[in-house]
Amino acid sequence: METNKRRVISLLVDNQSGVLARVSSLFCRRGFNIDSLTVSATNDPAVSRITVTITSDEKALNQLILQTERLEVTRQVFELTPDKSLQRELLLLKVACNTAERAEMREIAAIYKSKIIDLSPDSMVFELTGRPVQLTQGDYANLKITTREDLTMAEAFLRERENRA
Repeated sequence: METNKRRVISLLVDNQSGVLARVSSLFCRRGFNIDSLTVSATNDPAVSRITVTITSDEKALNQLILQTERLEVTRQVFELTPDKSLQRELLLLKVACNTAERAEMREIAAIYKSKIIDLSPDSMVFELTGRPVQLTQGDYANLKITTREDLTMAEAFLRERENRA
């Protein structure tokens, strides 16, 4: 018996209003929960790319692909397998902090190799990118830093991980 796995589906569709609603409603009617959804233009202004991440087994995935191909606005549907595609996750994190705490927040950003993309008087926004497993199931997923002691523990944890590699 096959287990449910994370699957990424790429669709090339007509660039018209209402297409995203039609595709997402098809997924909903078939009982699929969309984990992530991205829509972007292609080099052809008449075509858009929809990238959908779902959790499914092989049989249900094949059925969904066949049903999606039947939509008149669909031009092409295919699965993006991890071994034949580049998959990255983006994490944006807004942290409440005052100007006195910014140095400490910069230290934390350096530990996780993140970028500071926005500063305001009472917050900072960090950007972190990586492989999907790295951000959602790896080292970053379980680290919680709320105090200076947590920061020290996180630094030791990451140094130990780097020494193992």
